[in-house]
Amino acid sequence: MAANEPTNLSVGMAVDQQLSVVVELDNKYRGIIGNDGMAFDYIAKRGRFEQNVPVTWYVGVGGWYEWDDEFGVRVPLGVNWDLSNGWDVYGQIHPELDLYKGADLQLGGAVGIKYRF
Repeated sequence: MAANEPTNLSVGMAVDQQLSVVVELDNKYRGIIGNDGMAFDYIAKRGRFEQNVPVTWYVGVGGWYEWDDEFGVRVPLGVNWDLSNGWDVYGQIHPELDLYKGADLQLGGAVGIKYRF
């Protein structure tokens, strides 16, 4: 890898499991750990709205666990805005299936900022 090539590692902050640290690898694997719990998402598909617009969309699958023992699966649906020089901002909604003490359908969301090294 050349010295000026970006790596496939991004690190940032988000509001997901309350205030959270976000680590993303290869633009596909996103781990979140925060005040309320942790989550892991696999970004299965990404796309562009238009070539000249720095906003992309993504769809994924994932799971989450909260420190009070709740856990479940989720489907993140989001947009990503490439700001500049490695910085990007994302926002997503994620339908969730809470599996603690029976199935319960919920809707969650997240917003964050990451820097790609």
